[in-house]
Amino acid sequence: MRWTQRLRGAGMAVAAAALLGGSLAAPAAQAADRQAGPLTDLVNPFIGTENEGNTYPGAAVPFGMVQFSPDTGHNTGYDYSHDHIRGFSLVHLSGVGCGLGGDLPVLPTTGDVTRTDYAAYQAEFGHDDESATPGYYRVGLKTGIEAELTATERTGVQRYTFPATDKANVLLNAGQSLHRGITTEVEILDNRTVRTAITGSGFCQDTKPYTVYTVTRFDRPFETSGTWNGDTVTTGSRKSVSTGRNGAFVRFDTTGDRTVEATTALSYVDARGAALNLRSEGGRSFDAVRAAAHRSWEDRLDDVRVKGGGDTLRRTFYSSLYRSFLAPNIGSDADGRYTGWDQRIHRAKGFTYYQNWSLWDTYRTQSQLLSLLAPREARDMAISVVRIDEESDWLPKWGYGTVETNIMTGDPVTPFLTNAYQQGLLKGYEERAYRALRKNADGVPPADSPAVGREANKEYLANGFAPYVKGRPHVKPGDSDYDHGASATLEYALSDAMLAEMARDLGHEADAARYAGRAQNYRKIFDDSTGFFRARDAAGAFTGPEDPARSEGFHEGTSWQYQWLVPQDLPGMVDLIGGKQAANERLDSFFAYEELLKDPAKTAREVWVNGPYDYYNADKYNPQNEPDLIAPYTYLSTGEPWKTTDVVHAALTLFTDTPTGMTGNDDLGTMSAWNVLSSIGVFPVQPGYDSWGLSTPVFERVDLTLDRRYYPRGALTVTAPGTSDDARYIQSARVDGDGYDRTYLTTDGLRDMRSLAFTVGTEPSGWGTSEEAAPPALN
Repeated sequence: MRWTQRLRGAGMAVAAAALLGGSLAAPAAQAADRQAGPLTDLVNPFIGTENEGNTYPGAAVPFGMVQFSPDTGHNTGYDYSHDHIRGFSLVHLSGVGCGLGGDLPVLPTTGDVTRTDYAAYQAEFGHDDESATPGYYRVGLKTGIEAELTATERTGVQRYTFPATDKANVLLNAGQSLHRGITTEVEILDNRTVRTAITGSGFCQDTKPYTVYTVTRFDRPFETSGTWNGDTVTTGSRKSVSTGRNGAFVRFDTTGDRTVEATTALSYVDARGAALNLRSEGGRSFDAVRAAAHRSWEDRLDDVRVKGGGDTLRRTFYSSLYRSFLAPNIGSDADGRYTGWDQRIHRAKGFTYYQNWSLWDTYRTQSQLLSLLAPREARDMAISVVRIDEESDWLPKWGYGTVETNIMTGDPVTPFLTNAYQQGLLKGYEERAYRALRKNADGVPPADSPAVGREANKEYLANGFAPYVKGRPHVKPGDSDYDHGASATLEYALSDAMLAEMARDLGHEADAARYAGRAQNYRKIFDDSTGFFRARDAAGAFTGPEDPARSEGFHEGTSWQYQWLVPQDLPGMVDLIGGKQAANERLDSFFAYEELLKDPAKTAREVWVNGPYDYYNADKYNPQNEPDLIAPYTYLSTGEPWKTTDVVHAALTLFTDTPTGMTGNDDLGTMSAWNVLSSIGVFPVQPGYDSWGLSTPVFERVDLTLDRRYYPRGALTVTAPGTSDDARYIQSARVDGDGYDRTYLTTDGLRDMRSLAFTVGTEPSGWGTSEEAAPPALN
């Protein structure tokens, strides 16, 4: 089926209310196995396109370089509430919070070309004539033109069906993208081919510039063409260079043949790379490319088969699984060449080079999901990050394309790479990765490096905490750890703990002891007088309001929301706040647990969530942002594991199959991966290590097909017969038929098992409540 969106105004509110009132985990009797058809039929690419989910509905293949999607005037591309399309552009990142990409918006028009600003020549459309499935997007414009998009890894393929006219145009707008443009060049090479070079910068703040090269080849000659520069349109012109509005138009006669197809190839290397990618992946009809894109998605989604659950649950699950595979993205050309962070050309040999690293987000969920379901690609991604260090002399923090943006704080690259190590993805690269991580953990990038790394490391190493220095000027573009000293301290300590485990495994005992000691630095910002973490200033004094809900120095959160970000030592954290009873009382307050039991969905929407960017001045759980993603699993360490399921299942109600069905920014698959893993009931509770916490699955059966090179059994089946909103409490668990009392698994355990079976009931049980059942502290 095609996803055609018709929910508008009050109709959308009514539909959303109906979805919230539906069952989260309906018995299988209420939903026969509906997977006889393609799994792609269960994916709705419009989820998250409204209310700042910032997803895109356009065409892409798994991890593809190209994301061919409409732009409507929103900061990050497409917004479902808009009704005009400015162009279909090649590059989008799913769920980012700032404008990025949007390169080469292309729009079909008719008549004379008189306007060069896409906000002026944009085309009206309606959702009743718009549809999307994985790898395909279609819309009928009110101008009478039908536009269809599909993609390969490195090309976007477009098909336009025009009315009968001798002035059918395709506008290629090089000068207007979602990022900050600097210089663009367009060149019409012949009567079928247009080439561009687009140099831009910026993601939330200014960054070093990067260049995207494109070449577009049409399936038939155009009748005439020209360029524009600023407001001036010049028919017959073949080339234009500008720092402002800049583009090219080509014109066809569609009085006979009304269809025009074109393939646009992308490269971050050079024009030759774009031409090579076009030769390698172009030359096929639109329908052939669309069919191949559909097959690639069907193959990917088919690795996870679920049974049970209602229609909404299945659609939100498979849509989340789809979004989890959209990034990181291929960065190397068909010949293996790529532009490194040293801005030089390199060649990937024996692996595919990837780029786009939203590490502060993805290290908590998506990187683990990919290590489970896409280990071959995840290995290449980890190798790519190691290569970034070797080519630019520092590891990334938040990398886009060929440059560092320094967005977000802490040290997210360490748990990303130590996770890859723990999952067996760095064989042959262990010491190379470790050297890069050690340098990053023990130092600060030099002044001439674009990276900020652990910016506050000097003070952290000397005093055990990163200071909060309010109003300190930024030395480099991006975020500063000094602006968020308290949360940076917690994230440095988390990373130290994970690096200590890797160091010990590799035989670096002295390093392991040193990092293990630093992993306890979370204690340095614990204020005994308030019982919460607090920022310290440069002199070491606690600073900011004593009220933890009004705390300062925490990035996108408060002390309430960061208090459980000590996955390396939850027993130690629990002791700090007075033991398990005190911890459970605080957790119950944090999650509004008594209200949650009465009405989970209402609690999630009215108590927890107060807006897509409402991060501060709160004492409640924020399920739509990264600092709290692990928090529900804290109950596994406090002797009340059934409450983890209560909180997780309430949070899952925030995911729906409507355009507003994302809980805040998806952040390159982070929130989607949280949904997938939590729905399966296996979640990475110690990011950067190999521990997976357990909760009740929302499906009666989940069959995972796993890569035998990493998981010798080749498959894992998770079952929970009768799981539902009422019967959601684990009574017992069995691994390959043997009783299992712990609330966590290890990756080695996952590799050795074939089945994980839960027995569920309507009341909490004593399962998983012993001291030995909880995930152990590290180091």
